[in-house]
This record gives sequence, C-alpha cells and structure tokens, in this order.
Amino acid sequence: MTASTSIDPLEGFLVLDFSQFLAGPVAALRLADLGARVIKIERPGTGDIGRGLAFAGARAGSDTVSFHAMNRGKESLAADLKNPDDLAIVRRLVEQADVVVENFRPGVMERLGLDYETVRATNPGVVYGSITGYGEEGPWRDRPGQDLLAQSIAGVPWLQADPEPSPMGIAIADHLASCHLAHGITALLLRRTRTGVGGHVRTSLLEAMVDLQFEMLSVRLTEPAALSQPVRGPHSAHSYLPAPYGVYPTADGYLSIAMNPVPRIGELLGIAELVEMTDPQTWWEQRSHIETLIADRLRTGTTEAWLMILDQADIWCAPLHTVDELVEHEGFRQIDMVQTLDRAEADGSRTEVTTTRMPLRFDGVRPRSAAAAPSLGADSERLRAELNPCVTERIAEQAS
Repeated sequence: MTASTSIDPLEGFLVLDFSQFLAGPVAALRLADLGARVIKIERPGTGDIGRGLAFAGARAGSDTVSFHAMNRGKESLAADLKNPDDLAIVRRLVEQADVVVENFRPGVMERLGLDYETVRATNPGVVYGSITGYGEEGPWRDRPGQDLLAQSIAGVPWLQADPEPSPMGIAIADHLASCHLAHGITALLLRRTRTGVGGHVRTSLLEAMVDLQFEMLSVRLTEPAALSQPVRGPHSAHSYLPAPYGVYPTADGYLSIAMNPVPRIGELLGIAELVEMTDPQTWWEQRSHIETLIADRLRTGTTEAWLMILDQADIWCAPLHTVDELVEHEGFRQIDMVQTLDRAEADGSRTEVTTTRMPLRFDGVRPRSAAAAPSLGADSERLRAELNPCVTERIAEQAS
C-alpha cells in the first residue's frame, strides 16, 4: 500500500442515521465501515427499537448482540424530535451533514420537517437516502416494511418450495436493501464531488427482492412458458436447474453438488444408470429419480471421503457446514472477518462483543471498526455542547 492510499474512502463525510431495525442501520453501518462519521439520532429512553429485538435472544450489556453488530463505529444522540430545542439541534446537524439516512414509513419525515425537499433548502449538497418497505406509491405503500413480509409479497418463498413455500432463514430483504442504499449513496457522493449536486436515492425491501430474482423475472417477462411449474426432486436446491443440482445426505453430514453432467457424476460415484443418461433433457425429466440414486450412494460414505473423489475430478461441490463447523474451520479464520469490540456501560462495567468485519479489502487491507456500538445517548452531551452555541446564535439572528 502506497503512502498516498487511504483505507478509509469515506473519511471526512458526516452521516446522520435516523433509521431503526435493520435495513437503514446496516446501510449506515456500511458507510461507517468505509470511514464516514455516523451519528445515530435516537428517541430518548428507548432509542432504536433494534436495541431490544434480540436475534436468538442474545444480549450483550444493555443492548442486543444484533444491535451491537449493526451499529458499531457510530455515535448516538438522544433527541426528541417533537421537542423544539432538540429539533433545533438536529436541524443544525442536518445543515452540516453530507448524508442523511432514514427508513420511516412514507410521510413521517415530512411531518417532522426533515424530508429531502426541506433539508435540501438549507443544505443543497446533501445526499439523502431512504428505505421503505414497498416504495412510496402503490397499493402496498402503507404495509409494514418487514423482511418476511417483503419476501412473501415478492414471491421469494415459492422458489424454496419443497413442497410448501419456505422463506429464507436470514433477513435477506433488509440486508440487500442496505447494500443497494449504500451503493446509491456513494454514487451520489461521487456525483457531488464532480458536480456539486447532491440528491435523493431511494430503495425498498420489495425492490431488493425483485432485483434478487432478476434472472427468473427476466425469463417470466420474456418467455413465460419456460417457467411452467417444475417438479422438484427430493434433494433439489433450485426450482429451475436440473439434476444433480442439490444437497445430499452422506454418512456423517451433507454434500452440495452444483451444475455437473449427470454421466460424469454417475461415473465417479459408480452409478451405471446415470452414466447412460447422456441426453440433458433427462436431467430435467428424471430429477427425482436421479437425485434419489445419488443420495442412496452418498449415504454409504462420509462427506470427506466423497470430497476426496469429487474434488480430484474437479467436480463443483462443497460440504454443507453447520454454524459451528464454519466458525471453527481454518478457512473461516483465513478470511479474517472477525473483530472484537468493547464499550463502557453506564454502571462502569465493560461489554465485549465479537462480530464480523466489512467484506471488502482496500489495497489488501480490510478496515476495522473504529469503536463499538454506542450506548443510547452516549454522545449527546458532547454534541449538544458543540452545537448549542450555533443554535443560539442562529435563533438570535432570526429574531433581529
């Protein structure tokens, strides 16, 4: 890395994070991981609702582990936006901000006088990022913006149908929407650097789910007949890919097999019937039978034993890890995506959280978070001290 190269691409940018739950806070987290200064604006007393929504019931100190994970490296200002004095502090921050992130339902920021058009009037170069559940128009506009609900409206669970619809077991709508918003924000910051013009970037959980399915939707919109409901096999991992694409039990675990010619799999596993299936159309028509033959054979040996055979033949396959197997594996350690952060609690104790790091490297270096997630209002006193004189002067100027 040369002396002129920075591993903090967004260093010097100020981001105000008005968001709660997951999608908005993680979008702001991605900016913090890139070096931006992120101030989280929270309701006094309760703060971000995510402080109390515990993934797997896990807590660390006064907050949930998931809150720690998605708000590391931020500052916290506790402000009642219905209180004129608090609102004046926040508006002063908004006037200085490079970026504003919010994920309220449509209309909420307008009622607070913190919507994009109002903010732009005093901060023309602001980059304003919004995440909603389903966009700002249309019949779903006012429905609750929650991950499972967005997956369902977008039809994602049908892709997992085996035999009943099954949603993805992680908050994929939230996480992908956060990526899209962070992407849009950095694009507008780049445009502002070139032109001086800010802007408003919007996305939604629904749009993230539609984009996730762009292959399937493109086929449906172009050649609908190609998506007639396929008959999945007992081990199929995809509704629209033929055998052997699937997850198969072994004597001691599971083995995933991707796109591979069925005869080649038959040759390596010693299944004569598969060796004879040279017509790719049969890989669709006989999915269930093919998958059953493969599963019956793989059950006779361990995952590691089969991997030795298949890896040597350059077959696209992989072991299916449990969470414990993943985090204890040398491969997991080698990607170096773990960091441990600690913070002081109100009672003087210290809370330590081990979490992930950003999935990017800059010039070979993966940045670490500057600090742990803040306690509610941890930075309020300092921020008010910095901003109150400015607010007082401004009010005096307006009165004169």
